[in-house]
Amino acid sequence: MSIEVKVPVLPESVSDATIATWHKKPGDSVKRDENLVDLETDKVVLEVPAPADGVLKEIRHEAGDTVNSEDVIGVLEEGAAAEAPKADTKEQPAHAAPAKAEKSQTKTAPAPSDDSLSPAGRRVAAEEKIDPSQVAGTGRGGRVTKEDLVNYSKDEKRAAAPAPAARAATPGARPEERVPMTRMRARIAERLMQSKNSIAMLTSSNEVNLSKVVAMRKQLGEQFEKTHGIKLGFMSFFVKAACEALKRHPVVNASADGNDIIYHGYQDISIAVATDRGLVTPVLRDAQDMGFADIEKAIAAFAKKAREGGLTLDDLQGGTFTITNGGTFGSLFSTPIVNPPQSGILGMHTIKERAIVENGQVVAAPMMYIAISYDHRIVDGKDAVLFLVDIKNQLENPHRMLLGL
Repeated sequence: MSIEVKVPVLPESVSDATIATWHKKPGDSVKRDENLVDLETDKVVLEVPAPADGVLKEIRHEAGDTVNSEDVIGVLEEGAAAEAPKADTKEQPAHAAPAKAEKSQTKTAPAPSDDSLSPAGRRVAAEEKIDPSQVAGTGRGGRVTKEDLVNYSKDEKRAAAPAPAARAATPGARPEERVPMTRMRARIAERLMQSKNSIAMLTSSNEVNLSKVVAMRKQLGEQFEKTHGIKLGFMSFFVKAACEALKRHPVVNASADGNDIIYHGYQDISIAVATDRGLVTPVLRDAQDMGFADIEKAIAAFAKKAREGGLTLDDLQGGTFTITNGGTFGSLFSTPIVNPPQSGILGMHTIKERAIVENGQVVAAPMMYIAISYDHRIVDGKDAVLFLVDIKNQLENPHRMLLGL
């Protein structure tokens, strides 16, 4: 019986998808729930599993094609078995016998098929023509990760590159390479332009003395890690401070829907995470109810899934407010862009020890510039500034957020 292989039902926020990689070709045997094809959306890579045991009979959309929800992209023959190649029964001349015997002793290495690879890993292996069995895995249980494949590819290219003397033989070379944008990067560009063109965006900034946060992490960090199995970072302090400030300034936690403003009675915090494919913003749902350890564990899990290409659409849907940390890469100051339909985004930056005046004395302190960009159609400047001052006060007195003050 023939079964149609269809594109899964895509959420309303995802209009279509692109065929990224077929892992089977027509005539291949497949098992139920085995991944047949990767679909790339503007947010994540989706796997389409085989609906039954059988043979892939037909591929109707090739890699690179754009498809929509429930489009038929292939046909599976349920219960069928792949046909073995027919033997050549023609009589061979006597003088060809030794060559045939010699040929029969030559074994062809089987094509690698590592189902433990993540979708992103399989894509890298396919694009770079890497045999995963030749790569030393650094993941759990020796699993080959996407980073292992990328590093292996770089090492191979470096080894194959001409020596410096050979490169010097072509002075004045101006190499260029043109590559198409991935769907995710194209969608990010589209949304950023939409944000810049459709909302009245302003940015306000302040600076925070993180001396007490640094002292708390130094004093309790080791005990925190032993108790909860995760390091105490700076992000959990900012998430907790943002949740408390959003409760007191709910308009910053609101979103626009046409001519309506939706006020959310909860704080779903989107955390910006940089990946090789672009920036993604997985969501900490009900962050107002999470403790420091819960926040740190959730962020670490999101970061791992993002690196391995394992984020799902559910991980990225929603969000009432965003926090982005450019300080991870050394940014001293920036003006982050609002992620519609949200009305605000908080930008963290690198910590620098600077001279400040404290109680009439010049002292060195770990300082960070923080910024909030906001949709002025919804948020007045007063609310944005008071929100940022609230964040500052909590971080400079971290016991306040522990007491909900």
